[in-house]
Amino acid sequence: MTDIPDHLRQRAEDARYRAQAGDTLTDTLGSGDLAVDGGADERLLSVIRAGSIQELRTQPTDKVNVWPHLLVVEFVAALCVFTFVTLFSIFMNAPLQELANPNKTPNPAKAPWYFVGLQELLTYFNPMVAGVLGPGMAAAGLIVLPYLDKNPSTRPEDRKFAVSFFTIFLMFWAVLGIIGAVFRGKGFQFTLPWKDGLFFDL
Repeated sequence: MTDIPDHLRQRAEDARYRAQAGDTLTDTLGSGDLAVDGGADERLLSVIRAGSIQELRTQPTDKVNVWPHLLVVEFVAALCVFTFVTLFSIFMNAPLQELANPNKTPNPAKAPWYFVGLQELLTYFNPMVAGVLGPGMAAAGLIVLPYLDKNPSTRPEDRKFAVSFFTIFLMFWAVLGIIGAVFRGKGFQFTLPWKDGLFFDL
């Protein structure tokens, strides 16, 4: 009886082991045959998952469609404002005054509430500065603001520069409007409303 060389014996054992491993994969996973060296059949195709070959992931986005997300909200807001203005005009009496008389100028002659701040500013500066340069620079600053502050966050605590700039702008015109409407009397002179009365009509 001829002895079998060790390398052939090892090769046969390896082939037998691979064959047994292939049978185990067949029993557990089950798929097509794949021939490898030594003639052993192993079921390898079923080991590969389809998800590892092509995996689709949805990328998060911060964009939404204009319709219906935006237009529905704007439509509801427009309805609310229209309803409020209609009810306000029904229950609030706002009669027209008499025709303007060029021979009788009211004292004080104040601008409407939305221009009284600008009128107040005219008492401190030259008309060119108060009527053109000042409002023009303020409007230009608001236009340029989005290009200076490019922070994409929508939370107020993350937009300190934009919030601070707009708050200063808003409070500046609000203070001017309050002073011009409440603290200005005859001849547009400074007065105290609790002492001399209020010289302003809506």
